[in-house]
Amino acid sequence: MHVDLLNPAQSARTAHLLHQHAPLVHCMTNDVVQTFTANVLLALGASPAMVIDAGEAAQFSAIASAVLINVGTLTQPRAQAMRAAVESANAAKTPWTLDPVAVGALTLRSEFCRGLLQLQPAAIRGNASEILALAGESHGGRGVDTTDTAATALPAAQKLARESGAIVAVTGEVDYITDGQQTLAVQGGDPLMTRVVGTGCALSAVVAASCALPGSRLENVAGACALMKFAGQQAAGGRGPGSFMPAFLDALYAMNAEVAA
Repeated sequence: MHVDLLNPAQSARTAHLLHQHAPLVHCMTNDVVQTFTANVLLALGASPAMVIDAGEAAQFSAIASAVLINVGTLTQPRAQAMRAAVESANAAKTPWTLDPVAVGALTLRSEFCRGLLQLQPAAIRGNASEILALAGESHGGRGVDTTDTAATALPAAQKLARESGAIVAVTGEVDYITDGQQTLAVQGGDPLMTRVVGTGCALSAVVAASCALPGSRLENVAGACALMKFAGQQAAGGRGPGSFMPAFLDALYAMNAEVAA
């Protein structure tokens, strides 16, 4: 399989477009990460909103620039609200992104996410075990923890992209972003990113924001992955998890300030 490294200029372009367009991202995300996700989007120049009620979610997804569906703390009522938001987003031609947290490990979320695949997500972002399970290639990992490498899951990601029509990002030590035909790789990041809650979920929100930008969706999603990996590298230097998260936000904000200058 042929994989191209992302051109570094693309991440700078993605940062510029996020600042220029300031997409309004409707984040139907899990309870654990809402504040951090909102702060990540704000640091990059995007605008977050967390609207959960079924009636309001459907109404709001039609006026948002992009929608994120993250099933980390899924409940039956929340699944109904998410489905209504996706259907409304599709009617309004609003791109929506799926983060299939712990799919394969648990029944409710697995059945729900597989059902959503029929509703044309713009992008799917998950770890290797989640992507393998969503593609029907395995039974999933250990909850939110992956037991597979991103490279191992790449064929499943390519298959999932072809079948769903989505850009699929399988993330790990190296991120692979594919439309089923072309695949881009993004290197970087830091292991400390896995020792705090929310970096993957926040990445999915940035991926959602990138789907609202003009140009190549494949390159924009890869650019979103690159921005987060670069911020992780910048923030890690000798820190522990307690000081990493504010340093991570500062690194994203510095990127936004640079493109604004």
